[in-house]
Amino acid sequence: MSATLPEPNEIEGTVHSIVFHNEENGYTIMQVATENEGTLTVLGNIPAVVEGELVRARGQWRKDRKFGRQFEASQIQAVAPNTSDGIRRFLASGLIDGIGKTYAKRIVEKFGTDTFRIIEEESQRLEEVSGIGKGRRLTIKDSWKRQKSVRDIMIFLHEHGLSTARAVRLFKTYGQDTVGILRADPYRLAREISGVGFKTADEIAQKMGQAVDSPKRLEAGIQYVLEEAEHQGHCALPRTELIERSVETLGSPEEAVVLILDQMILDTRLVAESQGEETLIFPKELFEAEQLVAGAIHALSSKASTLPAIDAESAIEWFERHNTMSLGEEQASAVIEAARHRFFVITGGPGVGKTTIMNAVLQILTSKKVKPVLCAPTGRAARQLAESTGEEAGTIHRTLEYQPQAGFMRNRGNPLEGDFFIIDEASMIDIRLMAQVMIAIPETGNVLLVGDVDQLPSVGPGSVLRDIIESGTVPVARLTRIYRQAAASDIVVASHEVNLGNLPPLGNGADSDFFFIERNQPEEVLSTLKQLIRERIPEKFKLDSRDEIQVLTPMNRQSLGTKELNARLQESLNPPTLGKFEIERFGNTFRVGDKVIQIRNNYEKEVFNGDIGHIAEITTEPVTIYVMFAGQSVSYEPGELDELQLAYAITIHKSQGSEFPAVVIPLASQHYMMLQRNLLYTAITRGKRLVIIVGDKRSLEMAVRNKESGRRWTGLRERLRSEGTS
Repeated sequence: MSATLPEPNEIEGTVHSIVFHNEENGYTIMQVATENEGTLTVLGNIPAVVEGELVRARGQWRKDRKFGRQFEASQIQAVAPNTSDGIRRFLASGLIDGIGKTYAKRIVEKFGTDTFRIIEEESQRLEEVSGIGKGRRLTIKDSWKRQKSVRDIMIFLHEHGLSTARAVRLFKTYGQDTVGILRADPYRLAREISGVGFKTADEIAQKMGQAVDSPKRLEAGIQYVLEEAEHQGHCALPRTELIERSVETLGSPEEAVVLILDQMILDTRLVAESQGEETLIFPKELFEAEQLVAGAIHALSSKASTLPAIDAESAIEWFERHNTMSLGEEQASAVIEAARHRFFVITGGPGVGKTTIMNAVLQILTSKKVKPVLCAPTGRAARQLAESTGEEAGTIHRTLEYQPQAGFMRNRGNPLEGDFFIIDEASMIDIRLMAQVMIAIPETGNVLLVGDVDQLPSVGPGSVLRDIIESGTVPVARLTRIYRQAAASDIVVASHEVNLGNLPPLGNGADSDFFFIERNQPEEVLSTLKQLIRERIPEKFKLDSRDEIQVLTPMNRQSLGTKELNARLQESLNPPTLGKFEIERFGNTFRVGDKVIQIRNNYEKEVFNGDIGHIAEITTEPVTIYVMFAGQSVSYEPGELDELQLAYAITIHKSQGSEFPAVVIPLASQHYMMLQRNLLYTAITRGKRLVIIVGDKRSLEMAVRNKESGRRWTGLRERLRSEGTS
């Protein structure tokens, strides 16, 4: 325990050394040399600090049993050093490009306490110092200006509640105009900076004097509520629900919210549309995306196919002869229908032959010189599509030639080149991406949409595949028969039983590929997980603990959520060792060898939400993490590490579109909010060779019984019906 002395105090001194500095929140432990107290330990928050700087701190003394007397600062202000020794230390810190310890000593010996003024106002005089020519002098001058600007901005942002890491990202976005932009409209942070939400922007706005009833604040609050709904998969919200949520978020009177909402609709920033008894409010962008998709699908499906005419019986016989296999009646029908319609959908679970049908359609059509284009939402899904068909396949973004600054290069004015377009894993496609796909399909194109409608819907807004199927306006092949080879897999049988609302067989036979291990307490579940991943699965199935076994959990929080599981599994599979460098950022500790996942799309790096890799190297000067994704090395600076998370355990949602040799699924009563049939079904279907559920039987039964997965507010289904009758 430590005793706190209550009387407030102020100290002033020169930073002698920095013991610890957290770039994310600015928490710092430093040794400060003072005139009256000697050298003492100061603890507190400061966004940026350098050896040699003069600091003034206000706070309290405390006595720590282990570390002795310390000064706990509630406020720290750093100012430029005013002694020759302090200036030398400051310049020797490496903060200013072109100056190290040697040049710092020479410069201060020459100019003394006038050094900073010389650099700022008479930089040409630096060439009077031995070894400094024009090139180095200009480097020093530019670096000085840049660092001074960055530090001033970071201090301003830190004072207004923004972490240093976010401040760096903000400066990269807005540059020298950062402070002016924020003073004009602090809510731009929420709209334009990843990781900064309305609440953070609102806190900053309040500190900067923004009135709680200002129109900008009310608009930002309504927009925030719609964005939160979008994160839950909605394209819109009922008007009454939007008003209720906005009033709660803003703490503002309902009449004020309604007034601003109606103005936003009048200005067409939002769109109101009747759907049955509800009036739905859409962000304009999502409303237009739904309109575009519905119009494009109707335009395609209402026209005759442009593909070569096919004799059904002869085509099927030809395929079966060339592949020494027989198609089932359901499969053969789907093959012919897919080759006859301009827009066709194939849906069904594992083992029903979706891949066989795609291969048959492709082989029949390419034999008639049809040019196919294959794509899928994620890199993993695209690779699996290429492997299963033998055809080239890419991500949707790559197929549409996405460029970070310019956007999608393939569009209505520059359509894709091809005749027959297969889009796999269609359950993952959100409304925005579907709109980009549809405007890039050429007028003569034919589309085959393939996916499992019973899996989880897309992470982004919309229920595209479900809405298309339920609209009843396009031809659909819903496959249900499990074929003989797949029926031998207990994984396939279990997934279909779960999808039908039945408890899967739990026999755990010696030759099975699906197991249920009953454990009733979270600690028992965790202990079993660690044992399975470290020992039992690698020994019996010869699978690699890191790269071939994936833990899939329903949620992020609690002791069996991703955060805690990753910490415990990292400790078990990749513990800290002497000489192994690690870096801590945004609540994660990263080490060489760690399994990591990209958590949002980064088009410049060409890595996407859900991509999984491992840390191959961490360098210290400068600090850089190198991650290998499917053989591609991608580098990250410390400020970019909020794009990465540990991936020993990931959520089931993040696993969409991926397959893993082995999947281990913890299920416990703490997951009750997320225990839904389509969640469990999706998790089971991610495993190729092995699936193990570890948990209590009651939670398994709860997940199987619970078909309610939450309605998504969308308009695509009704829009397709309207297009079909117009």
